[in-house]
Amino acid sequence: MRLPVALLACSLPVSVLTAQTVQDELASGDRLSDALRPEAALEHYRRAFQMDQSNYEVLWKFARAQIDVAKQLEGKDSKAKRDSLFWVASLYADSASKTNPNDPEGFFMVAQALGRLSRERGGQERVRYGKQIYDAASKALALDPTHDGAHHVLGAWHAEVLRLSGVARFFAKTFLGGGYLDRANWDSAVVHLQQAVESRPEYIYHRLELAEVYLDRKRYDDAREQLEQIALLAPTSDVHDPYYKEEAIRLLKDISERAR
Repeated sequence: MRLPVALLACSLPVSVLTAQTVQDELASGDRLSDALRPEAALEHYRRAFQMDQSNYEVLWKFARAQIDVAKQLEGKDSKAKRDSLFWVASLYADSASKTNPNDPEGFFMVAQALGRLSRERGGQERVRYGKQIYDAASKALALDPTHDGAHHVLGAWHAEVLRLSGVARFFAKTFLGGGYLDRANWDSAVVHLQQAVESRPEYIYHRLELAEVYLDRKRYDDAREQLEQIALLAPTSDVHDPYYKEEAIRLLKDISERAR
């Protein structure tokens, strides 16, 4: 149905005002996100989404805030809410990637949300998300070869596949068409995570994940170097930084008696 010309004329200023308000909400959300206050940031992104549900920046940042809120929920009692937030975040991120398939952030948020969700599950369920995670991270990296987050996700993907039990991998290949898991190798895990650290050396989680892969490979000196670097970094980049630093301290103690 065609709208009357008078009605269209009246609606134009409202649309312009709405666009300005969306940008205001995004700016407020960004400030709070940078201050590591994802719950407050989420409310601003939610308001922006209510105003414009097809805005690419709104969609991927809305997803990012939900991921950051979910990461802060600890313990078994919070698992259902945590899983729900990761899942919903993946849906908004998927909408973002379809809205603008030429920017990496939508694809990266899909990979990050499903990657976080999969780590909450058992081996066979992890496999179900594996291809989506790999494909989304690969698309993000194809759009931006220097994207540290995409490198991290791919490095973690290789490591997580190789950490699966033989039973889980057999099940995947036999019943889920999981032949793509054969791509996983330790060299790729190391290279992608090293690239993530090189691209963003102040980000604690990159170094922690790399250290864990070094430990898998019994490269204790290399792991120790990363863990010691984490001790020197300020927890100002991620809402989960305090946990990552505690985990680094724990791992460093575990290998304190091993060869230097």
